[in-house]
Amino acid sequence: MRVVVQRSKKSNVYVDGKLVNEIDSGMVLLVSFTQGDTEDNISKMVKKIANLRIFDDENGVMNKSILDVGGEILSISQFTLYADTTKGNRPSYFKALNGEEAIKLYEKFNEEMNKLVPTKPGIFGAEMILSITNDGPITILLEF
Repeated sequence: MRVVVQRSKKSNVYVDGKLVNEIDSGMVLLVSFTQGDTEDNISKMVKKIANLRIFDDENGVMNKSILDVGGEILSISQFTLYADTTKGNRPSYFKALNGEEAIKLYEKFNEEMNKLVPTKPGIFGAEMILSITNDGPITILLEF
């Protein structure tokens, strides 16, 4: 499981020209799954993200979590995080979990994340237009 975490001021996702979801202050998560990922991976990842100290305290030091600042999460499925470009210039996605299995894990991830932080998803498998106002910029890659 890979998740790109971006601290965000304001972000949104559109599908077919229609707003699907948006957040003000919080995190944008680009979420991807591979063979062998389990609900245990999800549990660990959710805890790590919720407690990740990437928000500034009163001294301007990244010492607060999203739980401390009361932000929201925009969660976007992103199978391309498992792109393999070792052979040639056309990425291969054989390491990405197939859609039928990945959607179950993605929905479980969002459900578990939402128990801790208000979490708004994109649409799994859709062609999405994502606007991210990255704050900092702060971007972190997590993997379990």
